[in-house]
Amino acid sequence: MASMDYATGYETQEVALVDLFATTFAMAFGADEGALIADLVRDLLTTTAEGDLVRVAASEDGSLVGAVLFSRLTYDQDPRTVFVLAPVFVAAERQGLAIGQALITHGLSALRHAGVDVVVVYGDRGLYAKVGFAPITEAAVRAPFELSHPEGWSGTSLTDCALTPLIGPARCVPALDRPDYW
Repeated sequence: MASMDYATGYETQEVALVDLFATTFAMAFGADEGALIADLVRDLLTTTAEGDLVRVAASEDGSLVGAVLFSRLTYDQDPRTVFVLAPVFVAAERQGLAIGQALITHGLSALRHAGVDVVVVYGDRGLYAKVGFAPITEAAVRAPFELSHPEGWSGTSLTDCALTPLIGPARCVPALDRPDYW
């Protein structure tokens, strides 16, 4: 059996990463969603400052099979360092093997090591609960835009302290600064 490698980085395989996000999301949700996510990933990789983006990729025998991106959220009146997980993918033929969970766990560990306090995510609560996220409300942790499905808002503290409300309005990186992503 092949060995899975997980690497945190910012600088390699951008074209392959965009293509695989597009293909995976198109297969699951249709061509329009695939194109939307491809644009998001391309924008995140090309417009986000290095310190504001963390990427974790999973490769098997040198082939990219999954990735997750984390980008900075800023709360104007809160000193904590916050990142949002979005998006994550695992190639269709490799799904169901806990690669996504391993990607997210690896990313959370890297963020914890970098001094990040909180990570939030907007998506399937069941999936994210498996890696330590718990439901949160918009009253406790504002999103940069009104959430179209607030039941998908979850967060986790990467410190020894419980996740308490974040203070102030939220600002995301420019690539996520579109209401249709929220």
